[in-house]
Amino acid sequence: MSPLAGWARRHPHTADAIRLGLSLVLLALVTFEGVVLARQPSLPHAAVWASGILVCLSAAPWPRIPLLTRAWFAAAVTWTVTLSLIFGDHPLIVWGGGEAIALLVLLSQVLLRAPARTAAVLGPLLGLGCMAVPVRDTDPGRFTLLFSVLTVVVGAYSLLLRLQSVQRVRDLRAVRTAERLELARELHDLVAHHVTGIVVEARAARFTKVSAERAAEIFGRIETAGDEALGSMRRLVKILRENDDGETTAGHGATSPVAGLADIRELTERFSRSGPHVVLYIEEGLETRLPGHVAATAHRIVLEALTNIGKHAATATAVRIGLRTLPVGLEVRIADDGGHPAKLSDNARGGGYGLAGMAERAEALGGSLTAGPTPEGGWLVTAILPL
Repeated sequence: MSPLAGWARRHPHTADAIRLGLSLVLLALVTFEGVVLARQPSLPHAAVWASGILVCLSAAPWPRIPLLTRAWFAAAVTWTVTLSLIFGDHPLIVWGGGEAIALLVLLSQVLLRAPARTAAVLGPLLGLGCMAVPVRDTDPGRFTLLFSVLTVVVGAYSLLLRLQSVQRVRDLRAVRTAERLELARELHDLVAHHVTGIVVEARAARFTKVSAERAAEIFGRIETAGDEALGSMRRLVKILRENDDGETTAGHGATSPVAGLADIRELTERFSRSGPHVVLYIEEGLETRLPGHVAATAHRIVLEALTNIGKHAATATAVRIGLRTLPVGLEVRIADDGGHPAKLSDNARGGGYGLAGMAERAEALGGSLTAGPTPEGGWLVTAILPL
C-alpha cells in the first residue's frame, strides 16, 4: 500500500471530502467552459458540455457505484463524443480541461485498484481518451501535447505505485510464511520434546516394576513436562492470535531469541534425570561472546537432538555435548553411544521433521548441519553456525 493510500484508509472521511471537492472543482470548470463557449452555441458544444459533466460525475466517489462501473461509463461517454466529433463537425473552440483531468483521476484509480487484466484494457482507454479530448477542436494546439504528457506521467506514476504495492504484498506473504515455519519449528522443538519425555516415562513405568517412591518421582517428572508443554502451547497460541489480528510475530517471541547457553545447561540437567547421563562442555567465556540469535539456534539444535535420542536411542548410557568456537564459527556437537529405540507408537515417533528443522535453523544463519552414525555405533550431530 502506498503512503497516500495508507493515509486515505486511515482518514476515510477526509479522503472522501477531498475527492468530492475535486469533483466539484472539475464540474465548475466544465460549467465555466460551457458558459464561455455558449456564446457560440451549437450541437457539438452541447455534446462536449454533456460529456464533461458526465465524466466528472463518474470521477466523484459514489459509495454505491463501483469504480469499474464508473470508469467504463466514463470511457464509453468520452469516446462516443470524441469519435462523433472527429468524424463529424469539429467545434471551433473546445477546451475540455475538466473532462481530461477527470479522466486522469479515473485512470490513476483504475491502474492502482483494478485487477491486472481489467486495468490493461480500461487503463489505455482512459489514457488515450484523455489525450484525444483536445483533438475534438479544429485547432488542438498545445493542449494535445499537455494532456499527452500528463497522461504519461500519471500512468507511469500509478503503475509504479501498483508495482510497489504488489512487491509489498509479496514481501508480507514471505514474512508470514517464514513466521509460520518458525512457529512450526517452535511447536515441534518445544511441545514434541516435552510430550516425547512424557510418553517415554509412561512407557518405562508401564513395562517395568517400580516402587512407590520411584513411581512418585516418575509422575512428578511427567507433571512437570506436561506443565511446560502446556505453557509452550499457550505462548504459541497467543502469538498466533496476535498474528491473526494483523500484527507481526516479531517482537512477540516467535522469531526473537528466547533461549541461550544457560537454558542448554538446564535442559541437559533435566534430560539426565530421566535419560542417559549428559556430559556438557561449553567453551570458557563463550556466553559473553556469543550473539543471542546464535545461542538460541544452538539451544534448539541441542533440544531436538536430545529429543531424538529419547526416541531412537532410549537405552543409550551417555551423551556428550560440546560447544566451541572454530575459525568458521560455533561448532555444536551432540553424540550418544547408541542404543535401542524406545517403544513408541508411530504417532509418538514423529514424521522425520526434527532433523529437517535442525538443518533449516543452521542454514538460516548461513551454516550447515550433518548427522549420521559413528564408527563406534552411536549417533553424531554436528552443526556449524557462523558468528
